[in-house]
Amino acid sequence: MSRAGTCDDRDVAGSKVKQKSVRNMVLSLAVTVLAAGVVYLFVPHDDGTPDLPRVDYRVELLTARRAASYPVVAPQGLPDTWKPTSVRFQGDKFDAWHLGYHTPDGGYVQVQQSMEKADDFIEQASQGGHRTDVTERIGDRTWTRYTGGRYDALVSREDGATTVVAGTGSFGQLTEMAKALRAE
Repeated sequence: MSRAGTCDDRDVAGSKVKQKSVRNMVLSLAVTVLAAGVVYLFVPHDDGTPDLPRVDYRVELLTARRAASYPVVAPQGLPDTWKPTSVRFQGDKFDAWHLGYHTPDGGYVQVQQSMEKADDFIEQASQGGHRTDVTERIGDRTWTRYTGGRYDALVSREDGATTVVAGTGSFGQLTEMAKALRAE
């Protein structure tokens, strides 16, 4: 009998050790999760969009206007809430002019001009946009709408170059940019 009693005592003792091990693992996991939560709350992190720096594009614009074989355009009179964020002129690549803006509501609108073959240039500038039947007169130019690509676009083909106003902004914002363009 004593043998049987001893065996039962060992089973009970082993069961208690297993219960304590499981309990200790659960408590350790809870402490680890709690510590990770505290660290997450108190370590600073920024989930917002980065503040893009405003670029001064005057030098590149003057260079482009002197070098390009067509009248290079840039906006005049846009509100300060439109922030220029990118600019480049590539004289060795079809006199390609690019000026990008961050819009007041967080969108993006760019002006691009080039002497490159129009269809190839429009494809690249609108990132896959397709011509629609909608045209409108904005300023002294006729613009055609392109949709369906990564960017919507307004396209004008004049003065030996193609001008594309494209971006994630609304057609209202694209039109606002097109209205502001000057070749002076």
